[in-house]
Amino acid sequence: MVAIPSFTGNANPYGGGDPYADYRTADFPFTGLANLADRRLGAGVIAANDEFFAQRENLLVPEPAEFDPEHFGHKGKIMDGWETRRRRGASAEQPWPTADDHDWALVRLGAPGVIRGIVVDTAHFRGNMPQAVSVEGTAWEGAHGAPTPEELLSGNVKWTTLVPRTPVAGHAANGFEVTAEQRFTHLRVNQHPDGGIARLRVYGEVVPDPKWLAALGTVDVVALENGGAVEDASNRFYSPPVNTISPGRSRKMDDGWETARRRDRGNDWIRYRLAADSEIRAVEIDTAYLKGNAAGWAALSVRTGEDGEWAEFLPRTRLQPDTNHRFVLDTPAVGTHVRIDIFPDGGFSRLRLFGSFTERGAAELAARHRELGG
Repeated sequence: MVAIPSFTGNANPYGGGDPYADYRTADFPFTGLANLADRRLGAGVIAANDEFFAQRENLLVPEPAEFDPEHFGHKGKIMDGWETRRRRGASAEQPWPTADDHDWALVRLGAPGVIRGIVVDTAHFRGNMPQAVSVEGTAWEGAHGAPTPEELLSGNVKWTTLVPRTPVAGHAANGFEVTAEQRFTHLRVNQHPDGGIARLRVYGEVVPDPKWLAALGTVDVVALENGGAVEDASNRFYSPPVNTISPGRSRKMDDGWETARRRDRGNDWIRYRLAADSEIRAVEIDTAYLKGNAAGWAALSVRTGEDGEWAEFLPRTRLQPDTNHRFVLDTPAVGTHVRIDIFPDGGFSRLRLFGSFTERGAAELAARHRELGG
């Protein structure tokens, strides 16, 4: 693990005006990856030892934390994050918490995977942030895939340190690079000794269970939850391209991918890496909630490997606004990467590529799962 030294000191007390005016952040190298702690993937905060001032579930809310200086409840100031009460020592002679005293929350990742970076966001926690944080990870391999908090805390689970105890700044996005080349399913987030954290983001690469995918047969081979990923895109102005391979149908306009308006003769595109070498037999391109800004046309191409030649398998096709388009391919498209070109600009909400893994793809997927401890 490498801490990214981005901040010094703590934010001043809120002085009115824009709550984010003096918020500190940085361009972390890993934030273009999928957020494995995304609620849309099924992530959840399954337990915490204390949530007196603010609920643990706020940690995974996708939107930035909000702050209302006038919002108080019967327990005190209402904060948009996870906040515990102030810890106290054992006696009047020792009123301070010990060095080992800390609060914790257990987080189930939405999809198991390799973690490349973690952001502990203390937005709006200025004098009430933790002094330090630490994060541990484990890969649950029990008889069932959904352990209880008691099972995770039983003492029989091996936890790997992802972020050692490290001081954090208040009202800031504190970023940490993670180098553990392992597959994780759950995290234990610790704040020392107490305080509040607004948001938790866990960036990495999904590593699916190959036995599960094999049992399903036909799957969406580009889906984020199945191990697909966005490698690059021409434009990310309004919304991130990873939305297009997120679970479920879009529920609002910004839950898709939309580009800035082009004023040239070019076109926009996204390049995907499939979960493994695959045989694609059917396609869905959904423009849900994109009405006056949907792409006019789309085309799909496939290639094998990083340096393979692109071969078009869905020619340029007219798209309708706010519509799910379905195509059954006459000949399966085989490869490891897919590119969608939209013309000339605009956006779409979801791309689904239904098929199955080739023999080579299935073998490589299983080998990677074993190498990462699965």
